[in-house]
Amino acid sequence: MHQFPALMIGGPPHSGKSVLAYSLTQALRARQIDHYLLRACPDGEGDWSNEADQGMVQILRPKGVFNAVFVAQIHQAIQGRLLPLLVDVGGQPRPDQEVILAACSHAILIAADAAGLATWRALAQRLNIPVIAELISSLTDPDARWSDTTTPLRGRIFGLVRGQHVAGPVVQRLVDVVATHLALPTAEIRRLYLAMAPVEMAVDLDRVALKLGLQINGRWLPSEILPVLRYLPTDAPLAIYGRGTVWLYAALALHSWPAPFHQFDPRLGWVQPWPITLTPDAQPGLLDWQIDTQADHCLLQLRIVDNYLAYHTDQPLALPVLPQTHGLILSGKLPYWLWTALVRAFTQSFAKFDNCLGFDRVRTRFAASPSIEANGQCRQPPDMGRGSPA
Repeated sequence: MHQFPALMIGGPPHSGKSVLAYSLTQALRARQIDHYLLRACPDGEGDWSNEADQGMVQILRPKGVFNAVFVAQIHQAIQGRLLPLLVDVGGQPRPDQEVILAACSHAILIAADAAGLATWRALAQRLNIPVIAELISSLTDPDARWSDTTTPLRGRIFGLVRGQHVAGPVVQRLVDVVATHLALPTAEIRRLYLAMAPVEMAVDLDRVALKLGLQINGRWLPSEILPVLRYLPTDAPLAIYGRGTVWLYAALALHSWPAPFHQFDPRLGWVQPWPITLTPDAQPGLLDWQIDTQADHCLLQLRIVDNYLAYHTDQPLALPVLPQTHGLILSGKLPYWLWTALVRAFTQSFAKFDNCLGFDRVRTRFAASPSIEANGQCRQPPDMGRGSPA
């Protein structure tokens, strides 16, 4: 849907692109502007890598490499975008990677010096990408705005350091500029996609948070899961739309089981969890794994072999059978539709299911509480149906 913009954030390596992208997306989320931050570089970064202890990030971050499959998948995601995008690109694109940049509608450029900006300005001009901001990143000099009323916005940003959320005056002005390009009616976008949901119970997570008196920020603390499960019907087909955490989506996928479960993916639209087959003969392929069996649980650590996993429901994923007498802890950097698939697949074969945030406890408490079961009989929670306003 090319009516949605795709704003590239480009510049040389170590110029602060990822920190700027993180700071921008946080500011846009605070304004409740629907968009998606696409990390178009296989360096293993995400929101988590800017929020976690940086020493731990260096240990955990799974760095990958650019290859033809990754480039093709990212290009396809930009070309078929279903929401406005921020696109955090690599700092040294090769000619074969320039299709990623060329698929973007606008560019935000940032570099440590004028020479770095000049290189990327020339690249944007060659690829016919309009530049809406040219910024200098500094670790010593304070914020400064050199142009405000003309395009592109020009200025200097201080403090783009990993682990920081930057919100100085230049970033705030940049947010204003970006917001004008992303200023599509959020309510209309949500109405459109909720109306396209495959089942009647189409749930907007922001509206659930509003209804329950929770903060609308997409973070969804573990303590907030149970109120959501109390609010929604049990074992009913669900279609979930909106920003949420892995543990929320996994809990909802388990909550609706065995009924159908759908989730809105910003790259794919409405999808169901990928079919998974549990078999003793499973061999690593698209996924690699390690199993650590303890006295009362198994730790299943999963890794995407090529650092990018395309969604193919016509190719069931084979995973090993694990002892049903043990609890299960899942670990790995995986897409949401794979997390929900894992929860539902192992639920079918486990008498108990547990992960690191206690989903079997959530499920058990839900089933054991008469008051929760009573609330769960509501098949259509108020204001939450198909096409409801955001």
